[in-house]
This record gives sequence, structure tokens and C-alpha cells, in this order.
Amino acid sequence: MTETTPAAPSTSTAGAVSPDSGAAWTEEGAWPVAPGVHRIPLPLPMDGLRAINVYTVETDDGLTLIDGGWAIEAARAVLERSLALLGHTPADIRSFLVTHAHRDHYTQAVALRTEHGAHVSLGIGDKGSLDEIQDGFSGGDPHMAMLLRAGATDIAKIWGNHAGEAEPDPSVWGYPDTWLDGDHQIAVGGRRLDAVATPGHTQGHFVFADTAAGLLFSGDHVLPTITPSIGFEGGTPEQPLGDFMTSLAKVRALPDLRLLPAHGPLAPSSHARAEELLAHHEHRLAQCLEIVGSGERTAYEVAGGLGWTRHERRLESLDVFNTALATMETRAHLVLLVARGDVTVADVDGVDVYRRVSQA
Repeated sequence: MTETTPAAPSTSTAGAVSPDSGAAWTEEGAWPVAPGVHRIPLPLPMDGLRAINVYTVETDDGLTLIDGGWAIEAARAVLERSLALLGHTPADIRSFLVTHAHRDHYTQAVALRTEHGAHVSLGIGDKGSLDEIQDGFSGGDPHMAMLLRAGATDIAKIWGNHAGEAEPDPSVWGYPDTWLDGDHQIAVGGRRLDAVATPGHTQGHFVFADTAAGLLFSGDHVLPTITPSIGFEGGTPEQPLGDFMTSLAKVRALPDLRLLPAHGPLAPSSHARAEELLAHHEHRLAQCLEIVGSGERTAYEVAGGLGWTRHERRLESLDVFNTALATMETRAHLVLLVARGDVTVADVDGVDVYRRVSQA
């Protein structure tokens, strides 16, 4: 289970201007998106990703929030001030539709449920991640095991040394009231939202489409200026990148909607951004295949040959957390290349080693 929701390692969108505010998208406020819908940026305690957008949807009975924010004092204070601008308090929140079970999306929803009784919904694909937290990771840290298999032994050791320093508080990782399972419609006041399962960033990720209003609440699945992390969640999904790309095609098959992302400014076209993300990952797959070349490479070695962030930083220049994130994402690309028949994988002393399939 990830403790944060970084996108591409060390990438920041803090300076991007949002068209609904005319200011940096992280600027505090309750910014009108559409009639009855406002965007509220809440702060995050990290350098690379400075805020998360939660969206309020007004109904006759109160508010529904898309995502909840991180359960920290700073986010709670900003939420209260922002809701006050709309004439509301947290007690007016009747429900949360949470896009996925990452800390900056889920934990404040659970905390506010405890205080005010709001109903929380979450994709059932994230149940395994919550199970691990409730069980105290009795089976071990899946991320450390993945790093070892990726050949990142030194990074895994450092990761393991710090694993117990920030144990998740089970009280803010409680189970939702409703598990979202499969594509279906949800009534939110007079609106009908299409809840669309979009596994990839996490297995339980959902987006919510208000096609009548032309809006897509896209969570972390489709972000306007950065790419979400792939392969960094509780458990080990078989094809995280394959799932993500299939889910992008699924969004592309919806009507073209205005993009309301969890991180970054609003964007005019869900289709255009989905296509860009698909092209990005196809390019990344080609880069990975080229780095494997005619030799044998681990995921960690392939990650070392790639550039990271829009500044094309080298792997060795990243901190330990982002190095781990980059390694896991590279592994997800290699796993998809194996499924496509472009490379093979062999277990060599507990490490996955990849070789390119020769083209006769």
C-alpha cells in the first residue's frame, strides 16, 4: 500500500495555471467548475506533489465529495475554510466517492466518516491493500520483495530499514461502506454518474463520468501534465501496465469530456490526454526493449538506462523512494513486454532477468 501518490518520480505541477481560477492549480479556494460543482485543492506534505483536488457536488441533501484528501491537520483546515466559502461545513458531507485507496485520496474520507457519518465508497479491487494494512503487513512488505526481484538489492535494504518508521494507522484505513464493483451508474442528487472501473494505477481505481454535464472526475488515472505511478500498490497485480493501458482505451471510448483530475489543472479533452498517455507508454516500452538489447538485464538495470521526469534525470540522481518507484514502474513495462512476446524472463537466484527475443 503506497503512503503517497507520486506520479512520475519527482515531477511537480505546482506552477500550472488552472482555467477555473486563473491561478496556480494548488491555490486555496473553492473554484467553480460547473453549476453545483467546485474544485477544492488540499495540501499534501511532500515536495513532488503539492496538492490534491477534491470536488464537491451539491445536492438537495448536502454534499458528495469526489475523493477526500489526506487526513492531516493542514488539509482539514483548508477543507473547512474552502467549504465555508460555499456556505457549508464538513458536517454537510453526505458521501464520498473515492477514486482509489491511496493515502491522499482516502484517509480524510474515513476520518470525516468517523466524525459525521458520511458514506464512503471505494473500488473493490483495492480491498487487498486495505486487508494488508488491517493485518499489519504480516506477510511482509510487498514492495521490498518486488525490489529484490527487480535486482535493486541496495534500495530494498534501505527500504526495509525504514519500513517500520511510518506504520499506517488502521483507524484511517477502515473499510468503505460500499465496495464499487464493475461499471454502473450512481445517483448523486439529480445527476447520474457513470462509475467506470479503471484498474492500473491501483486495481480498484474508478473514474466518475457525468456525461450530461460533460465532466470526467478522473482521479489519478488520467492526469493532465504528469503520468501516474504504475506497479506501486499493495499486492502484485499480474499486468499493472497492461491494465492501465486497457483502462485508458476504455476512457477513450467514452464521450470526450472535460478532464477534472486529482492533481493538476483542469484540461479540455479526456480523449486527447488518454491518447498522449497511451503514446507515452508505447514509447517507454520501446525504450525498455532497446535497453535490454542483446544482453540480460534486470528491471533495476533497465531503469538505470532511462531518463526520469521531464528533465530526463538519471536514476542515480533520485532519492531512495523515487528510485524504488522508478524501478517498480520499469518492471511493469518489462512484464508487459514479456506478455507481448518481445522479451523473456528467467529467475536467476531470486532475481528476474530479462532477455530480448531474437527476431529471426
